[in-house]
Amino acid sequence: MTSLVTRAQIILLARTLHVPPERLAHLEKLGPDRLHELQERMSRTIFDEHAETFRRISRLVPFIPLSVSMPLIQRIVPPAMTGRAAGAVGADHPKKAAETVSLLGTSYAADCVPYIDPVTVGHLADGVPPQPLVQVVNEILRRHDYITVGPFLDYATPTLIEALELGARDDEGLIHASAYAYSATAVNAVVRQLLSGPSQRIPRLVRTVLAGPPDLQRAGLSIFARCEPEIIRAVGEVLFSVGSPPAIGTLITNAIRIGSVPDILTFTGNLSRQALGRMAGNPVFAEQGVMAAIVAALNGRTEPNYWRGFFALAARTSTEIQQRTVRLLAEMPDANVVDLPMRATESDGWPMLLQLIAVADPAVQQRFGTAWAGLSAERRAGLQWHIHEHHLDARLTAITEAAPTMSVEEVFFKRRQARRHLGAAGAGSGSADSWSPW
Repeated sequence: MTSLVTRAQIILLARTLHVPPERLAHLEKLGPDRLHELQERMSRTIFDEHAETFRRISRLVPFIPLSVSMPLIQRIVPPAMTGRAAGAVGADHPKKAAETVSLLGTSYAADCVPYIDPVTVGHLADGVPPQPLVQVVNEILRRHDYITVGPFLDYATPTLIEALELGARDDEGLIHASAYAYSATAVNAVVRQLLSGPSQRIPRLVRTVLAGPPDLQRAGLSIFARCEPEIIRAVGEVLFSVGSPPAIGTLITNAIRIGSVPDILTFTGNLSRQALGRMAGNPVFAEQGVMAAIVAALNGRTEPNYWRGFFALAARTSTEIQQRTVRLLAEMPDANVVDLPMRATESDGWPMLLQLIAVADPAVQQRFGTAWAGLSAERRAGLQWHIHEHHLDARLTAITEAAPTMSVEEVFFKRRQARRHLGAAGAGSGSADSWSPW
């Protein structure tokens, strides 16, 4: 999840608490998940405190004709109050909700949306024809209030998402709004509809991202990186069918400049084999600073999705770029180099990592061998197993000689010895004879 989602949660929490977002900036370190939980709890508390007031308003609905009350409300009731009451009233009177939306002016309704309890959006959408809601969304997008649309998408029904595909006219706005949605499930539902729906909007949206400014590209990458693997593969096919190598190269360099390397690596790690080859073959990776910036962005990062994309990308580049890349890995801090085998295990990247090291010069290989010589005997055995499994013994002698190991049988023997010494032969959840190469 990206910083865009974190920013959205800060702004939504600030709206809930009626304070400027700047006063809550220090909470960004909580991350999007904890911020979302905090915002939901605060919102729930406030709505619960006013529940009795909303119930009183709801009880009046059957007695006052909407044709009389709606024009009056729009003239004298602040949108904040109407928005907060809308959820409770709509839940109690779903048929009236549909009529209410049709009687409200689009502009006034758009003013109300930031104050509606997001949880009730799904209930309201179920009973309301989608077209008036799409008109409201279009008005909010016209105002560039993308963060308000994010929670709307989080709780949107399939029917509403279908209507948005056909009726939300602002491509850039839809991209920005989807990037601010908290729910990855909602993001996937939106992109899936845009892929398979009757309007087939993904090619147009991808062109919009490629031609757009860096902030739009950041939003697009954020969306695509949060999608499920099969959706990423489908979007990837579209990207390389409509995007020229220079346009995709610009997307990559902009991703580096705006801090979206994790997103583009996550996206890359789920591309089809053909699309991955076209990504790795982009001339931009021949530029001296590009792979250096990508490796620098991985410093201290442990997320498997990032490393999966990096290993897959680097292993498909030319030999010259691979040699440069593995040299950059060798220049990382000692702790990062020592942890590379763990990163390879967690990301299923062993074949790619070993391939990179195999094309390195002896001095670089020696750097890895020296760093990994300090691993535990069991992990050194795992390292040797991977090297042998991928038939790289002859090409990685600098590592196998620098990081001496013991046989698997010796690993078992040492483990049994240690357990007997500790008197814990029967303790633990694993078997004494179970072994993983890493």
